[in-house]
Amino acid sequence: MEPFRILTFNQIAAAGLARFDAGPYRVGPDEARPDAILLRSHELRVDAIAACVKAIARAGAGTNNIPVAEMSRRGVPVFNAPGANANAVKELVLAGLLLAARNLVPALGFVAALPRDAVDYEKRVEGGKKQFAGVELARRTLGVIGLGAIGSLVADAAIKLGMDVVGYDPELTVDAAWRLPATLRKAVSVEDVLRQADFVTLHVPLLEATRGLVGERRLKLMRAGAVLLNFSRDGIVDEGAARAALQDGRLKAYVCDFPSPALAATAGAVALPHLGASTDEAEENCAVMVADRLRDFLENGTVHHAVNFPDVEMPRGAPDRLAIANANVPNMLGQISTALARSGLNIHDMVNKSRGEIAYTLVDVDSAVNDAVLRALGAIDGVLSVRLLPRPDELAPDPGS
Repeated sequence: MEPFRILTFNQIAAAGLARFDAGPYRVGPDEARPDAILLRSHELRVDAIAACVKAIARAGAGTNNIPVAEMSRRGVPVFNAPGANANAVKELVLAGLLLAARNLVPALGFVAALPRDAVDYEKRVEGGKKQFAGVELARRTLGVIGLGAIGSLVADAAIKLGMDVVGYDPELTVDAAWRLPATLRKAVSVEDVLRQADFVTLHVPLLEATRGLVGERRLKLMRAGAVLLNFSRDGIVDEGAARAALQDGRLKAYVCDFPSPALAATAGAVALPHLGASTDEAEENCAVMVADRLRDFLENGTVHHAVNFPDVEMPRGAPDRLAIANANVPNMLGQISTALARSGLNIHDMVNKSRGEIAYTLVDVDSAVNDAVLRALGAIDGVLSVRLLPRPDELAPDPGS
């Protein structure tokens, strides 16, 4: 078989690239006619995605740099790495809490501005430190909006620091609920969290429903002198409203991972240069996770952690396997089965699942599939993509690699 070609953008951790065996795969930034794309923060335009691309994977959690809706229309899954950078972001959130609680940024600025040759240096240090007196986190209330992989870790760590934690997540999954500390108090709304908390941290994806989630109206609900932390996406907070809240004293600090010239000029704003997942460990975790997801999809048709496809997995029951993405409309399975029967193919096993407007089917058949079968399936109204997967014996790695 021809090797799978993976086009890469950005610097992908070597541990992730090493998951692709040299025989069945060609991986790099110059691969023409790619079967898949692997990237981090590169802004991927629709016109740069060749028709031959079967999957896209981002070595990170957010996928707002990928045209997901258009990929769904093409029947192309978009994979991400949920939770792979969770510990890195959690630790940065804890650093942000301490930066704000202990006034560390202005204190560092004060020390940096002292003349180093001053004979009364120590006296100036002692005389100036009072203006930076802060508060302790223990017994303060932290509000966590979004209780997924990162939010639940932040909540647990804050409780261990002695904080009282209140959380809210309207999309809380059963798995996420199991991860939550028993002492976390559950709020009934975003507003409920904002009213109760001394510190509020946001851990939600950037969607149309969450854009501007915290704006002027909601900021007015916060306690005077509260601290807002945003290590999710910049669009989740209305930056202008946050600056106004800093200027009128409603907020003591706004700590985020999204710098701008306006924030740099605003007292009380602490903006870090997109450091959330910038650790060696997080970059490796993300790269390995999505590389494994891409391999399993390309080799077996398995889908896990796609933002636009259902999770689908089926043990191999026969050498010949078809993967079909289609619109989630009535009678698609019937039409697929009929097309296979007309081609003289017996279905050995089949699994079909749907998610929103997309459905995905894996079919193992008992005899070889030819191009005419692929054309017949692709001609069904509503079928978005059809793929014949390689047989397992075709995927042996290059013994000389």
